[in-house]
Order: sequence, then C-alpha cells, then structure tokens
Amino acid sequence: MSAVGIRELVNLGRVVARGELLRYGRSGQGFTARFEDRLARLIGVRHVLTVNSGSNALIAAMAAAGIGPGDEVLVPAYTWVATALAPLAVGAVPVLVNIDESLTIDPRDIERHITPFTRAIVPVHMQNVVCDMDAIMAIARRHRLLVIEDACQAVGVQYKGRRVGGIGDLGAFSFNQHKNITAGEGGAVLTNNDRYFERARMFHDPGAFIRGHEPTSEPLFSGLNCRVSELTGAVLDAQLGRLEPMLRTLQARYPGVAALFAGQPHCRPSPHHSPEHAVALSVLFDDPEEARRFARTRGVGRLIDTGRHVFSNWEAVLCKRSFHERMNPHRWAHRDISYDIDAYRATLDILARTCRVSLGAQYPSPVMLLHKQTLRAALAQPGPERHD
Repeated sequence: MSAVGIRELVNLGRVVARGELLRYGRSGQGFTARFEDRLARLIGVRHVLTVNSGSNALIAAMAAAGIGPGDEVLVPAYTWVATALAPLAVGAVPVLVNIDESLTIDPRDIERHITPFTRAIVPVHMQNVVCDMDAIMAIARRHRLLVIEDACQAVGVQYKGRRVGGIGDLGAFSFNQHKNITAGEGGAVLTNNDRYFERARMFHDPGAFIRGHEPTSEPLFSGLNCRVSELTGAVLDAQLGRLEPMLRTLQARYPGVAALFAGQPHCRPSPHHSPEHAVALSVLFDDPEEARRFARTRGVGRLIDTGRHVFSNWEAVLCKRSFHERMNPHRWAHRDISYDIDAYRATLDILARTCRVSLGAQYPSPVMLLHKQTLRAALAQPGPERHD
C-alpha cells in the first residue's frame, strides 16, 4: 500500500477551494483527467477511464467488449472474488481455471477449459506477481478470444519490460486501500481500442451523452453510474508520483530476501514469469505444515488462509444464485458450469504450501534488516517431524 501525506492534502485543498467536486466541472480539465493522461503514458496505452472501484472496472471492461449472456469467461481459482463476479454482472458465467506454482492462471489449464462458448480470458496478476502473458496472448490469438487483464493488485508492475494492464485487449486497475496507489476506493479501465473506450465511457456514466466528449459513431446504450469525483482524482494524481519509487524499492529488495530461501532443503522461491522485474516474493514449501509454521512469522502469510481470494470460499459464485432468478446468467448458459472442488485440488495444494513474504515497501532500511533476520531465524527452526 502506498503512503498518503501532504501531496494528497494539497490537491484536495485545491479542489475544495475551486468548489467543483464533480469531475466534469465547468473549468474543464481537472485532476482526474490529468491523472488519466499521466497513467496512460506510464502504462503505454491510449485510453484510461477512472471509475469508482476495481470491481466496476472489470465489469465496465467486459461490457465495453460486448461480453454477455451465453458467454463463458475464464478466471483463475485464486483471485479476489470480484474477478469471478464480474462476468455474472454482464450476464456471462465464470469458468474457473487452476493456477500453477507461479500463483497465476495456468496456461495449460486454460486450454483444457476452452469451449465454443468461451469469449474471454481474465489473467490476474495477483499480489504484484505477473502472469505468463506471452503464453496467454498466444492462446487467445489461436482461439480468437479476448484478454481482459485483472491488474488490480499490480498497478505499475512490469512483465518483460511492458506494464501489466496494457498488454491485453483491456485492463483493470484497483485503487482501494490496499493497492499500489490508493484513494480509499477507485479503479480504472485501460485499453488501446477506441471503440472499447467509448463503450466503457458510456457504461460508466448515464450522462455521457451530454458531457461534450469528442463525437463518436458508437450507438448510445444504457449504463450505470461508476463515475468518480474530483476528490478521488485529486488523491490519485498525487499518489501516482509515489508509485515508481515504491516499485523501485520493492524491486531492489527482492533479490536479497529471495536469497534467504534459495538452496533451502524444504522450500524455494515461487517461480516468476519476469524475474528481472520482480517486486513481490512468495515461497513454496514441500509440506503444507511447514508453510503453516512459517506463516506464524511476522510479515508472512499463508495464501490458503486469505479467505475470499480462494475459490472454495466464493459462496456468491458457487451457489449460482442471482438477486432475481430470471436474471440469473446460469439460466442463459449453453451448458451446466460445474464448480466441483475436486477439480481444483491443484490450486488448493499450491496455496496450502505457499507463503507470501513482505518486502517491506514502507520499511526503512534498519527495519528491513531486522525483518530479514526474523525470516532467517524462522527458517532455521526445525519442523516437528525433523526433531532428533
């Protein structure tokens, strides 16, 4: 999570002083528009649209791409539950795919789940760990599928020199309290496709047709209100300046912390699809009990214990219920979609044996040294089964 301080306060003060809290104010270009321009340049995309949450960024991206009833959308079995709920919000159904040891969607399992009804793949860059985008894009091209990147937990992170969220057909960011930059809540849709951008803008604002945007030939349709205020834009504009220094700190610390686990007899750093840009570390143990023991260490967490990030806890998805039965996307699906727990034992096994290790984004150097000493001491403690 990024720090928050005087920069944000100054920007907020300017918005309040102007008295225009709506992002589409009389004065034209405000903080939100400036943030979108700056973020687009950083990520390397043509269009960025700020919305009020990462969840609505995913929903708006799917609506923009025309995903709807009868479509199947492939999502990993390890992600925040909103990734799997987003297809349901546009009338499609999520199809779960196993992860591999990198903690990201397994390209081999993607191939096994593609049907004539599959419309899109949603790779999720979980906890700043990037997906195998080369393999995923190749699969998508081969099967003529859309790729909508869920980069909500990886804002600004690079994959082989490219920023995630800007590699697929569309991308989604989140700016809630726990993300790389934060306004408390917020999100963004990213794309290089002009039509998708126009449709996302219509979807996120019922008043889009009166906002004075550039003329478009895209037919108007009804949408939702997912707009942000200038207060959110002001905070995000200040936050963006904090992003690169934080990522550089994490990238510099990764090798030293990862080295603690290299060569260990019972664990190893999780594989990474772009190790030269790694800004997050997880450790894969041979035994789930070893992972459970190590997770007691400060700054460490076992991934199976992260609640709604694990598909087996997604009751709202697994129950296949909707707010109104006639609006249930499963009624429109071409086949019965199964969420059998046994089909995803591979994911549960990996999560039970994997711990996330903090790289201390906000730790000063002396605290980081103590953190490494704590990790080293925890690794030195023998497991119960290895007592003489």
